[in-house]
Amino acid sequence: MFIISLSFLSSVFVCCSDSTKIPDTADNTTYEFATTPSWQDEFNTPGKPDPAKWSYDLGDHGWGNNELENYTNKIENAEVENGNLVITAIKEKSGKANYSSARLVSKGKGDFLYGKFEIRAKLPKGLGTWPAIWMLFSQDNYGNKGWPDNGEIDIMEHVGFDQDRVHGNVHTKAFNHSIKTNKGNNVTVVKASEDFHIYSCEWTPDAISILVDGNAYFKFTKEKAYQWQEWPFDKPFHLILNIAVGGNWGGQKGVDDSIFPQKMEVDYVRVYPLAEKK
Repeated sequence: MFIISLSFLSSVFVCCSDSTKIPDTADNTTYEFATTPSWQDEFNTPGKPDPAKWSYDLGDHGWGNNELENYTNKIENAEVENGNLVITAIKEKSGKANYSSARLVSKGKGDFLYGKFEIRAKLPKGLGTWPAIWMLFSQDNYGNKGWPDNGEIDIMEHVGFDQDRVHGNVHTKAFNHSIKTNKGNNVTVVKASEDFHIYSCEWTPDAISILVDGNAYFKFTKEKAYQWQEWPFDKPFHLILNIAVGGNWGGQKGVDDSIFPQKMEVDYVRVYPLAEKK
């Protein structure tokens, strides 16, 4: 999402009898993930999102991307119903903006160092929508104390002018879109706005992989020479779920006001801890 916005939730290590293997990393260490989540939200309680797990980013200042929405904590913009979290972008006057939406964050309530992150979601559609499922640093101890020095992991981004193409990226001081060195990839997801798909990230000390429905389409591997400028991914990050409207990327071809309201539905968020195996 290309955006700056501490508690530490330690990674839980589990035995290999309750884990799923992933490919060996660059230094030939094999890592495994638990099959039981250590943190999750199944969105089974109707009403506002669980305040023990989610907070809200609020504001109408553009979020560093010239976005057009005002992020609120209103139930109209973020509600749990029928077993799903529903984030809704609405065409309405809201703060200084002409659209309202929601941006949920787990910071201080779910901060994670490594793990497998699975989010089953159905995306909004239409010109001007920019939904994202992503992660930002929970500690700002590198470089400029903010973005991009402290890192960003984009598990899923979608822009409405390019329907059914989803993107996975990482951003660091050395690798980011502002200096045209961004690391990422994209893939076509058939019926991304009609069907639920599982958007995933597998994060170990040596690599970050981005997947859709269990199929990896981007992998960023830590090379031996990397320092924090290339790899700030050695400290806790938190999850973010949001729909932006317009912005530098989402609004490149304008915004179609006739499409609103638009919804991103999230069936669940599950975080599986990491275990290291020799």
